Amino acid sequence: MELKWLLCVTLLALGILAVQAHDMDEDNDADDVVDIEDDLDDGIEEVEESKSETSSPPPAPKVTYRPPVPTGEVYFAESFDKGTLDGWILSRAKKDDTDDEIAKYDGKWEVQDMKETKLPGDKGLVLVTRAKHHAISSKLSKPFVFDTKPLIIQYEVNFQNGIECGGAYVKLLSKTPELNLDQFHDKTPYTIMFGPDKCGEDYKLHFIFRHKNPKTGKYEEKHAKRPDADLKTYFTDKKTHLYTLVLNPDNSFEILVDQTVVNSGNLLNDMSPPVNPPREIEDPNDQKPEDWDERPKIPDPDAVKPDDWDEDAPAKIADENAVKPEGWLDDEPEYVADPDAEKPEDWDEDMDGEWEAPQIANPKCETAPGCGTWQRPMIDNPNYKGKWKPPMIDNVNYQGIWKPRKIPNPDFFEDLEPFKMTPFSAVGLELWSMTSDIFFDNFIICTERAVADDWASDGWGLKKAADGAAEPGVVGQMMAAAEERPWLWVVYILTVALPVFLVVLFCCSGKKQPSAAEYKKTDAPQPDVMDDEKEEEKDKGEKEDEEEEEEANEEKLGSDADLGSASQEEEEEEEEEDRKPASEEEETVNRSPRNRKPRKD
Repeated sequence: MELKWLLCVTLLALGILAVQAHDMDEDNDADDVVDIEDDLDDGIEEVEESKSETSSPPPAPKVTYRPPVPTGEVYFAESFDKGTLDGWILSRAKKDDTDDEIAKYDGKWEVQDMKETKLPGDKGLVLVTRAKHHAISSKLSKPFVFDTKPLIIQYEVNFQNGIECGGAYVKLLSKTPELNLDQFHDKTPYTIMFGPDKCGEDYKLHFIFRHKNPKTGKYEEKHAKRPDADLKTYFTDKKTHLYTLVLNPDNSFEILVDQTVVNSGNLLNDMSPPVNPPREIEDPNDQKPEDWDERPKIPDPDAVKPDDWDEDAPAKIADENAVKPEGWLDDEPEYVADPDAEKPEDWDEDMDGEWEAPQIANPKCETAPGCGTWQRPMIDNPNYKGKWKPPMIDNVNYQGIWKPRKIPNPDFFEDLEPFKMTPFSAVGLELWSMTSDIFFDNFIICTERAVADDWASDGWGLKKAADGAAEPGVVGQMMAAAEERPWLWVVYILTVALPVFLVVLFCCSGKKQPSAAEYKKTDAPQPDVMDDEKEEEKDKGEKEDEEEEEEANEEKLGSDADLGSASQEEEEEEEEEDRKPASEEEETVNRSPRNRKPRKD
């Protein structure tokens, strides 16, 4: 274990030393760069040439750009790949109620390639200037009428320089006899406003439509609820994002960013203020009666202040048990005149009055517990009760909070088809921005989702593919960062190699137990038997007991068999013995002289 921790500490120390050595090398290089620069120029060029020949990364796959072409019926489609503003009209209007210096719509628009583009030939509309009013618009191929088909509007935005305060939303300009794109301004009637907008830390994605009151004929803006998704990334990552609004005849809507839904709802339920007013409203002429009692609780009129209630008792009293600290300097003031202070030379007593030295803390009080007149500290008065108030009880005359009565709303109407909005005939951008170089591209207005998806695939999809092909992988990014900052290699080692090493070291290596011989050599006390060893011995003992019991049973059975066979043998032996004497007697009789037959000569 000590060896493991020693290895860990050693690796950490090596990492710290490497970082410090890298910092020292940078300082030394900064001091010596002037002396050795000329000598190393040739060598550096050779190294760079050889490095570029041997270690250059493989070229990224090339994505070829082709202008998108609509695959179905469209009301408007613009990719700006012709490189001109043909079909677009710059506004020459002025804003009302604004100073003449900034009232003009004199912001510049140009068709340009996107900065750091990965698709040569892909151009877009760029808001070039900052802190100016910009307005530009274009006619649709035919007016869009809200009937039985959906409305789909889609376009791309790239905040190439980020965004401080400004918008990138589009307006679908209502079809009216007064529509003049040359005088397009902020008060020009529109049907729908859609797109991103940001000021400060407020990130918005607008969907606003103007609804016509069928009773009064007036228009009112209806705002979609704010999306729950975090929109900040779309404004700050300097990437091209695809914004899509899908509005269906059943009054449902979807808002997508990069083909992902970030907001959805229904025109009847998810707009503010609501499309349809309430059926009843509060009567503006109704007034609360004078005797209306709105008090749920009132003071108890029968309550009486107790006789011992002293309202004049103070909240704090002097502590009678306090004792003046020993060494307190009663005769010394807490502050004294600064003895080192001198009256300024330009002090005029007639103008400034009599000069007095500034006050400083009395140095004699620094070592004493205190100076000046000692006073007892104040403590809470246990007899303090404050001003007496009667307790509160339920008001038997309580009538509740008064509200004016409801009456039928004279302006009530019910529009169950808010989708059927005012037709529009043009698309426009009317913007103020504190940031320049906002890039717009690939506008399309159509009724089929597949057409919009194909258009997105041929435009935004190629941009995304080109960006992905040009960006290195995670490993490549780490390697590139380490080439610029070599000290990152130490970080990589400590964050990747060290944990792996420790896991292998601690998990794959067993704990070596010292042998009995080593204990005998060193006379070191042996450790207690571990729990697992006890369990093993217990299992072993139980097994041995079982084996002994089995052997005993076998021996018992064997002994019983032996006893049976022995008894049988004894019986046979007894029978043989019984037979044996008889035979012996016969033999003796036969051998006796009496029983011998005479032998014939």
